[in-house]
Amino acid sequence: MNGVKIEGVSIQWLGNSGFLLEGDGKKIYIDPYQIGEGPAFDDKADILLITHEHFDHCSPEDIRKVRRSDSTTIIPESCSLEFRGDARRVAEGDILADGLEIKGVRIEVVPAYNLDKPNHPRGLGVGYIVELGGLRIYHAGDTDFIPEMQNIRADIALLPVGGTYTMNEEEAASAAAVISPGFVIPMHYGSEGISGDPERFKALVRSKNPDINVIILDS
Repeated sequence: MNGVKIEGVSIQWLGNSGFLLEGDGKKIYIDPYQIGEGPAFDDKADILLITHEHFDHCSPEDIRKVRRSDSTTIIPESCSLEFRGDARRVAEGDILADGLEIKGVRIEVVPAYNLDKPNHPRGLGVGYIVELGGLRIYHAGDTDFIPEMQNIRADIALLPVGGTYTMNEEEAASAAAVISPGFVIPMHYGSEGISGDPERFKALVRSKNPDINVIILDS
């Protein structure tokens, strides 16, 4: 299965770090990449979140497939690409709430960076916490297990496990244990140059906190 419904929210993994979240009558795409055929108009994005400008996260070809003329695109300040239409630049620490909600959806912009790798220096990219259907969904972006994760509150966490450019399975399991969501979905593994074993991640999470439900999706 490439999707799951948790309470009132549907989560579909598009591969790599790409997801489609559906709830409260909204469709939110995060980092769409290599999605094949573009969706029908009604299945395109109300909101589009980009974590950083690397090609497998900010893909103009895939963004065009999922964007409508009235889609709102959220991009980090550091992203050099220019977007037409309703595009808003954000930085870590921004909270889109209290009158700044995007189409009624509360979004928090959180840090995402590497500690001991050169690929994602702090300030390049971000993660997001999206409130949908009464749930807080954390998309970590491309990141290591960073200290700021101790302050993340989420019901569902989407965590990279592939190593190489991000956390590996062990580090991601430690992150999951600290965040302690009800559900965690591994991402950013299985593509070219990125290994990562979701079953190993699941076993590690179970050993650290058996109350966390790990859901492995097919892309």
